[in-house]
Amino acid sequence: MKLLLIGSGGREHALAWALAKSPKLTKLYAAPGNAGIAEVAELCNLDTADHQAVVGFCRDHDIDFVVVGPEAPLVAGLVDDLEAASLKAFGPSKAAAQLEGSKAFTKGVCDEADIPTAGYGRFDTAEDALAYVREQGAPIVVKADGLAAGKGVVVAMTLREAEDAVTACFEGSFGEAGAEVVIEEFLDGEEASFFVLSDGTNALPLATAQDHKRAFDGDEGPNTGGMGAYSPAPVLTDALIAEVMRTIIEPTIATLAKRGTPFKGVLYAGLMIGENGPKLIEYNTRFGDPECQVMMMRLKSDLLELLLASAEGRLDQTTADWRDEAALTVVMAAKGYPGSYDKGTEIRGLETAATDDVAVFHAGTKRDGAQILANGGRVLNVTAVGATVREAQQRAYERIRGIDWPEGFCRSDIGWRAIARESEG
Repeated sequence: MKLLLIGSGGREHALAWALAKSPKLTKLYAAPGNAGIAEVAELCNLDTADHQAVVGFCRDHDIDFVVVGPEAPLVAGLVDDLEAASLKAFGPSKAAAQLEGSKAFTKGVCDEADIPTAGYGRFDTAEDALAYVREQGAPIVVKADGLAAGKGVVVAMTLREAEDAVTACFEGSFGEAGAEVVIEEFLDGEEASFFVLSDGTNALPLATAQDHKRAFDGDEGPNTGGMGAYSPAPVLTDALIAEVMRTIIEPTIATLAKRGTPFKGVLYAGLMIGENGPKLIEYNTRFGDPECQVMMMRLKSDLLELLLASAEGRLDQTTADWRDEAALTVVMAAKGYPGSYDKGTEIRGLETAATDDVAVFHAGTKRDGAQILANGGRVLNVTAVGATVREAQQRAYERIRGIDWPEGFCRSDIGWRAIARESEG
């Protein structure tokens, strides 16, 4: 099969790495890709926001299947336009992708399906939102309704922080994404990520993972797109997974099907595990980043076959097999991230080829002749597998020590919570 992979981040490099192993694959293209993806795929100079250009490329190159990695093309309806041109694609329709594209939409689904989630209010004026925040008090969570590249959520521990977050949304800090605001109660507990594939009717549970959102050691500093992750997530026991499927995932899929907008693709539930059981924090409609990286390292099944089963409506005939070992990834980011940072700095020491146990997935890189240059905030995902999270952590940091990039930084404690659990056990 000839495949086109849409995207350019660490998630897409991990997907490309896994797809390249499939015996079904004959040719893999990526648009726009990055320096790491170029090792396993042919990069195409294609404007993925121009859906008709993507359709034209697929026809010109006899593409059999399109895998859409990031959320923006999904929310913009790329899958709809591909399917309208009789092209097979992995990912949800524009209507179903509203689960990620609109926080208010997801809250409506939760209300309709009685899905456990945080109490909330939704507002389209700053005056009403500020009045609600002052009434509720802090801590409280302020979310821009639309896509804001992972930066539209503020967990405000003080009333002033909440007021500033509301003001930022309505003053245009997040563009159209902040035209409406969802304000939620603060949930206490432990966060975890749960992934399923859906074909519109059936749901196939995938691996669990936990990530580290804060920029600095000890889970301190500003929120980021994710500074590292590990899989499996010890907090998600078999009993909790069964509860999440019953109370959150299955009602969501049934509700969207009943509405006439069935969800096909990967559904990523951000969960808070508290005293009263799991609650839904948010949905994403694509693989997590950096959770995808650890999941792909543990996946034993043919990824291409799994994605095809989702697109073709036959997940009830499919299983996903995983390595028993743990996987852990450490994000190397440009100094200054998630604030302002420099691009174009050279990264050395990446020559070691990926193995089944250690891989360096590129997130924000580009090639300039023989040089690999940083081209984003989160730049590399150093990912390892081990018998335990501690062993995977040791292997990942050992690989990091061989990377020469003075302009980069990473946390030194990724996986600390799981390692503490291992020590207690």
